[in-house]
Amino acid sequence: MNTSTLIAPPALVRRAEQQDTKSIQAQDSAHFIHPFTDHAGLAERGARVITRADDIYVWDSEGKKILDAMSGLWCVNAGYGRKELADAAYQQTMTLPFYNSFFNTTNVPAVQLATKLASLAPQVGGRKFEHVFFSSSGSESNDTNVRMVRRYWDLLGQPQRKVIISRHNAYHGSTMAGASLGGMSGMHAQGDLPIPDIVHIEQPHHFENARPGESQADFGVRAARWLEEKILSIGADKVAAFIAEPVQGAGGVIIPPATYWPEIQRIVDQYGILLISDEVICAFGRLGHWFAYEKFGYRPDLITFAKGVTSGYIPLGGVMVGDRVAQVLIEKGGEFNHGYTYSGHPVACAVALANIELMEREKLVERVKNDTGPYLAERFEELNHHPLVGAAETCGFVAGLVLVKNKATKKLFDESVSAGMRCRAHCFKNGLIMRAVGDRMIIAPPLVMTRAQIDEMMDLIHLCLDATVDELRAEGLLA
Repeated sequence: MNTSTLIAPPALVRRAEQQDTKSIQAQDSAHFIHPFTDHAGLAERGARVITRADDIYVWDSEGKKILDAMSGLWCVNAGYGRKELADAAYQQTMTLPFYNSFFNTTNVPAVQLATKLASLAPQVGGRKFEHVFFSSSGSESNDTNVRMVRRYWDLLGQPQRKVIISRHNAYHGSTMAGASLGGMSGMHAQGDLPIPDIVHIEQPHHFENARPGESQADFGVRAARWLEEKILSIGADKVAAFIAEPVQGAGGVIIPPATYWPEIQRIVDQYGILLISDEVICAFGRLGHWFAYEKFGYRPDLITFAKGVTSGYIPLGGVMVGDRVAQVLIEKGGEFNHGYTYSGHPVACAVALANIELMEREKLVERVKNDTGPYLAERFEELNHHPLVGAAETCGFVAGLVLVKNKATKKLFDESVSAGMRCRAHCFKNGLIMRAVGDRMIIAPPLVMTRAQIDEMMDLIHLCLDATVDELRAEGLLA
């Protein structure tokens, strides 16, 4: 049956309940290939249809209100329904909807945004960020990093420096280079990845990788030295860069010990390699700073950004290029043969400027650092007493907990139990979006969330954890 006329045009839809869910699901199954999705399974159960959003909530096509504790996909920092951002997009679309940045051409919003971003990136240890390369996503930005890093070393007469070191369970995008930089085994299993000259070390996950009785501090130093071991095994003269997220996001909110980043900085300085801070998730207030490297005190050469720069309203990404790299590319490089049609897209840049202005006006970054972030940490700490939780921790406005079969021994569930997916199902059923990464449950709420809304979210989390316990016990999977 041809269902192409069954969905009302968006302009005619005023309330979520006006949508015909089954018709949308039928068309979705017939025509829409989703990212990271088993489509055979999706066709059986039907996609959840989200139709509108406001503040920290979304509504589905059945009219169900859901608290979005994941900010869409780590990105809706300013919350949903911000008229300022819609107005900025409209005004720029009516003024200059598009022009490219090739052929010695520029546009005003791109120049203004690059200038603004340079002013927001703090100097740490004298390292400055005065240049920006724009893309449309974090994946494209990390592809750009590979090109920039290898071009940098070519221009310095060291073309053998090609190897980029990353971490297992890291996420740096899903393009060929982005997926290769990431350490997700499932992604590497498809497409003959990683591409050559990208290697990985273990992640700084104390819960999973610490020795018995090893302190957070001792583990942080030991985990950082995995980088030094890898550099020496490859040969320092062949290593170009190390890339890492300040806090690993899609890997399950892996927060490194305080001793980790200072030791990483010592190592990259000693061996002269570049440091790439992938802040697609962590920048723009997520950790209580405009850029997360400031929180941890290290000195990157390149910073990947996307997501929160526009609060997800319009696709935009980029690379903050430190002076060490920028000077070589500009003074020695001639033409840099790399770029995208939408690099510096005027509408995306206009929305980003409006988003940053909004965040500054409402002091969202300061609120996360000084008020709601500490309050979230206080409330999330309570989960360490739950019988299903082996560890719960936060960093700014990201948080994660691990589900365990035995709290005393921290024994995990068998993979076949799918404890995380069971918990996620209870979350959706009870009006909460909380992501499952294996048996880790994670959140990254909109930065506009209030203390009262944190309480609301925590009540839902407790409810869903209790429901998961009841289900597992009923099936004899938990004592």
